[in-house]
Amino acid sequence: MDRTRRALFALPLALALAPAVLPGAAQAQALGLAEISAYLNQLQTAQGGFTQVNADGTISTGTIYIKRPGRVRFEYDPPEDSLVMAGGGSVAIFDRRSNENPERYPLNQTPLSIILAANVDFTRANMVTGHTSDGSTTTVTAQDPDHPDYGSIQMVFSANPVELRQWVVTDNAGTQTTVILNNLATGMQIAEGLFNIRAETSNWN
Repeated sequence: MDRTRRALFALPLALALAPAVLPGAAQAQALGLAEISAYLNQLQTAQGGFTQVNADGTISTGTIYIKRPGRVRFEYDPPEDSLVMAGGGSVAIFDRRSNENPERYPLNQTPLSIILAANVDFTRANMVTGHTSDGSTTTVTAQDPDHPDYGSIQMVFSANPVELRQWVVTDNAGTQTTVILNNLATGMQIAEGLFNIRAETSNWN
């Protein structure tokens, strides 16, 4: 599995990059699951930079576009010539090093579908497998309760205001990749064409 594909299927160095926390910070500052669900449900569009830390220790950077529900686009910076996008219920991985059409997978079989769902509800039974706070950030680990074999996503949120800062996706083979978000802006207009896999396939070729 190449580095680009892991962005969705296997999104721990991230914890080392997280904000430092003073010893003895109050656990009471943990964000509640309902509060985090509400934050994601009101997050309609977002754009910013990302740093991806792959399981082999390599690092990639790029720009991410999110348009909930069900749409995300990862544009990788040079020297990588690749693209990952989700739209229309599918995920496509584009790589110019390959002469073949993009790889495609059902979005609902990837852990990232959990935060791209139309209605995020972390209070649902058996969805959340971990919920902790270090006093500065809140970490939530979630899975599809009907298909835990698809893997899990561990998300880190800051408070005041609530903001998604990073995630680590673990696939069904135990492979992990981290995505750290930076300068994430929300509420802007994002063109639907950025998530059109068929059109992108034509342009890519």
